Amino acid sequence: MDTPNDQYDSPWKRAVENYLQEFMEFYFPLVHAEIDWAKEHVFLDQELRAIVQDAKLGKRFVDKLVRVNVLNGDEKWIYIHIEVQGKKQAEFAERMFVYNYRIFDRYRRPVASLAVLADTHKQWKPTSYSLTVLGCSHTFNFLMAKLTDYEERLDELLESDNVFGWITAAHILTKKTKKQDQERYAAKIRLLRILYQHQWDKQRIIE
Repeated sequence: MDTPNDQYDSPWKRAVENYLQEFMEFYFPLVHAEIDWAKEHVFLDQELRAIVQDAKLGKRFVDKLVRVNVLNGDEKWIYIHIEVQGKKQAEFAERMFVYNYRIFDRYRRPVASLAVLADTHKQWKPTSYSLTVLGCSHTFNFLMAKLTDYEERLDELLESDNVFGWITAAHILTKKTKKQDQERYAAKIRLLRILYQHQWDKQRIIE
C-alpha cells in the first residue's frame, strides 16, 4: 500500500489542465503538431462525466475531455479524450473504446483517444480493442505513452525544458521512494533546486 501522502490522481489532473500544450508536446508530439495552439482549447469534464457515468469499467487516475482546434483537415475542431491510468486492468482497452464511441455518439465529431500508463507493469502496453462476431469486426486503436519506459532516462528527464519531463521524473521518484523517507526528501530537494535553476517564479514552482 502507498502511504497516505502518495497522491497521484489530483496532481495529474491539475498538471494536464494547467499544461496541456506541454503534455501533448512531451508524450504525443505528432498530436501536438496538429493542434492550433493559437486558439483556445476547452475542457469538458462535466460533459464527460454525463456521457460515461454508467460505464463501470474500472478505476482510473484521470479522465479528461478537451475540445481543440486543428491546423488542417475538414474539421475545424475535434475532441481529445485523455486518460492517465494508474493500474494494470484487463478492461482498460475496452474502456478506451467505450468512451471513444460514446463521445463520438454525443457530438458527432472526430475523437482522438490518448492514454498515459502510470502503472509499474513494464510489459503491459495496450493500444487497441477488437470485436469480431459473425464475420463482422471492429478494431479501435489509441495512442499510448508508458511512464516506465522513462525510468532509465531519469537524468534526461531532470534536464528537460518541458514541465512533463519533471512531472514524469517526480512520478517515477515517488514510486521508487515509497516508504523511504530520506530518499524521498532528497528527491524533492533535487527537483526544487532544478526548478529554481530554471528561474521560475515562486507561484509556478508551487503549482
